[in-house]
Amino acid sequence: MTDPVEDKNPGDEDGRRGRAARGGGREARRALRTGGGIKQRRFIERKIPVFEILSEEGLEIIENNAETILEEVGIEFRDDPEALSILKEGGCDVKGQRVRFPRGFCRKTIQENAPSTFTQHARNPERSVQIGGKATVFAPVYGPPFVHDLDGERRYATIEDFRNLVKLAYMSPALHHSGGTVCEPVDVPVNKRHLDMIYTHLRYSDKPFMGSVTAPERAEDSISLAKIVFGEEFVDNNTVMISLINANSPMTFDDTMLGALKVYARNNQACIVTPFILSGAMAPCTPAGVMAQTLAESMAGMTFAQLVKPGAPVVFGSFASSMSMQSGAPTFGTPEPAMVLYGMAALARRLGVPFRSGGGLCGSKIPDAQAAYESAATLQPTVLGGVNFVLHAAGWLEGGLVSSFEKLLMDADQLGMLQVLAEGPDMSENGQAMDAIREVGPGQHFLGCAHTQANFETAFYRSNIADNNSYEQWLSEGSLDARQRANKLARKMLAEYEAPALDPAVDEALQDFIAKKKESMPDAFS
Repeated sequence: MTDPVEDKNPGDEDGRRGRAARGGGREARRALRTGGGIKQRRFIERKIPVFEILSEEGLEIIENNAETILEEVGIEFRDDPEALSILKEGGCDVKGQRVRFPRGFCRKTIQENAPSTFTQHARNPERSVQIGGKATVFAPVYGPPFVHDLDGERRYATIEDFRNLVKLAYMSPALHHSGGTVCEPVDVPVNKRHLDMIYTHLRYSDKPFMGSVTAPERAEDSISLAKIVFGEEFVDNNTVMISLINANSPMTFDDTMLGALKVYARNNQACIVTPFILSGAMAPCTPAGVMAQTLAESMAGMTFAQLVKPGAPVVFGSFASSMSMQSGAPTFGTPEPAMVLYGMAALARRLGVPFRSGGGLCGSKIPDAQAAYESAATLQPTVLGGVNFVLHAAGWLEGGLVSSFEKLLMDADQLGMLQVLAEGPDMSENGQAMDAIREVGPGQHFLGCAHTQANFETAFYRSNIADNNSYEQWLSEGSLDARQRANKLARKMLAEYEAPALDPAVDEALQDFIAKKKESMPDAFS
């Protein structure tokens, strides 16, 4: 079951969305100015082979162990009688809140129903992304309650921070997705902030976005807001949102996540079913043990989505970090989580569903060398392993507690490099450069030849963060380090930001819906 991006242009079906897409050429030119020469692409189409770490025998062992967990140990579905009823009617063994799955049941249910690839449509059709196959989609950081701002302060996030992070993601050509909770705006009531966050994604970006999962009714609000922009019929028949459903590891789903999953599945919107695992605490301390438990938990959640609505788009998620056995704190950029990522990516391909993992993860408190090394050690396996949807690709600090403006742009710079790597070498006639070799001959240089002159603007990736000038020029320009250069670039981008076009009538309808929703309930901050 596939739905490649190229097959549908919803802008042709809905003039309102076509109007929203205007200005794309201007935005692309601006992206080239801020993105180191990297063109804005809807997503990466990987042309390099994936890196495999497990043999066929190793993969079969993990799959067999996951089936044993599902059949013998089971998964708890807590405080949701409807979920238990759906699972029981579907053929599962339900005792209390513990659900055991017949061996092979989850794999068969997923493979017979879940799409192997699907399109997440953006309000600007030029931004729609493919999830699955050889596509990779980069999305920004998700969930931190704190920000590290452009004045160097670590503090609680606000809705203004949220808007600015969305704007930077929108202007960064190596980020294909607007993300979801790019930070948690604590200055807005808990029961209302989802409305402001969804509105921000819809108004200040035209890239794809994520829905709210903190309560079923907030998922319903996300659907309602999307229908105002895309049209009810379009949302009923297409996927316009993707949302994160975390398993409460070990081997548990809670009623909040189950409630949101049911809303999205019933509305044909995608769910990323992800066990969130701190190895050694929420799963065994060995990569093989983490893989088996992750596979079992994610298959249970994806199976439940198919029992709610056969054919509902799902993404197999894996998030596993190592931990310090001395302090209990999560650690990042270490080899064990990379092993898990490579193994889970292969297992997802065998299952036949899109895969989510990876990101620019680090435990550092500031965008320093530790942040860079750890993030690079996570991002490289992300691309080489063939991850389809990459949450936390840019902006993550302090183990996910902090969203950083500076690091978002530093990471986006690295994502641009990885985009070039994933495309592989140019093997066209121009890429082979035989004309240049014939022209120059032995003992000469290539700087002045016709081929170099024709390709000098696009021959190599140009970082918009790194400084490669002479020491003297670096001194004359203020002796800035990478973090300071990212700070300067972020301020420039925010000053130059222009909102993508949105039909004023649509914008008014969004604001009316939000105002009425907010008026219908008192503020709640817990």
